[in-house]
Amino acid sequence: MKPVNDVLSQFGTTIFETMSILARKHGAINLGQGFPDQDGPGFLKDIAVRAIQEQPNQYPPMPGLPELRQAVAEHNKRFYNLNVDWETNVLVTSGATEALAGALLALINPGDEVVLIEPVYDSYIPMILRAGGVPKTVRLMPPDWTLTREALEAAFSDKTKLILLNSPHNPAARVYSHDELSMIAEMTQNYDTYALCDEVYEHIIFDEHKHIPLMSLPGMMERCIRIGSAGKTFSMTGWKVGYVTAPSHLHTALCKAHQFLTFTTPAMVQYSVASGLGETDAYFDNLASDMRQKRDLLSTGLKNAGFGVLDTQGTYFLSADIRTTGFKGDDVEFCQHITEHAGVTALPMSAFYDGPRCTTSNQQTKPSYFVRFCFCKKESVLEAASAKLTEYFRG
Repeated sequence: MKPVNDVLSQFGTTIFETMSILARKHGAINLGQGFPDQDGPGFLKDIAVRAIQEQPNQYPPMPGLPELRQAVAEHNKRFYNLNVDWETNVLVTSGATEALAGALLALINPGDEVVLIEPVYDSYIPMILRAGGVPKTVRLMPPDWTLTREALEAAFSDKTKLILLNSPHNPAARVYSHDELSMIAEMTQNYDTYALCDEVYEHIIFDEHKHIPLMSLPGMMERCIRIGSAGKTFSMTGWKVGYVTAPSHLHTALCKAHQFLTFTTPAMVQYSVASGLGETDAYFDNLASDMRQKRDLLSTGLKNAGFGVLDTQGTYFLSADIRTTGFKGDDVEFCQHITEHAGVTALPMSAFYDGPRCTTSNQQTKPSYFVRFCFCKKESVLEAASAKLTEYFRG
């Protein structure tokens, strides 16, 4: 028989699914896959139910319901002082992943280079390759995940079409500073490229850090595509509602890609998210505060178990150094080991490096002794996981 597509078929089962299968097999507490174990606000469910009963259940407009697009525009103004026209600058997608895929398909021609900051989320490289792009990575290393001008400059060239920027960053939990963003903006303008900005954790920021959209910097409004996620902001990951803000010339291209992917997103959840984005500051403050408490709870537990815990500035992930536990293998062996013997599952950080067909601008060896834990779980779950790890490594 003729072969299947040779781009996507080269990718195996994701590390998320691999470790989740292992966790189920051993009955382990799964802190590997990143989704909350409690739903978000109940009133959003009520709005969705009423919408099913009272609103049409047919195709909503391809770019999204006006109510949600208007809410996204107002959200941009309220939090970031971005002036956005809801009709020509906002698109609703079936999750942020579809927004990323649509943007890459809309912008990339075969042979175009795309700059990525590594470690990278697992959907980026497959979609870049599927669009015909050439991924070039800038490798960040723990524990500080420092982004240098030299490495960034080495990744850009006359063939660069765009940079894909994730901030707050999964899995490094970095929130890029104004100086770092200014450096990226300068590079983007110098090479006349676009910036695709994955900002799904925009409201999960800790301590003194602040989320700054790259789009808000001088000269970047016309070059940026900004992606948000209701799944992350409202802890409703199964709803798959993303929203894109883009200048009109890119918005047109995005709509053309979107119409041939999912075309539209279920109307009932669009109504709910529109209402959610209009919530008071207290909701968004409490989201960050609740996640910070969970971060601190797990961080303390891991330190008690002997881990070296890295700084977590945003997202709902934290990274830990396994060397201080006394384990002698690498991060992949470690995650398998603690799943089987301690009853807790994490993800190896090395899985977020070394994508196929990637060229790395700074040839440092990828880290092999850091793991990622997810803390958007019930406090009782985090306490139980911490107790299991402490008993195993300190008992």
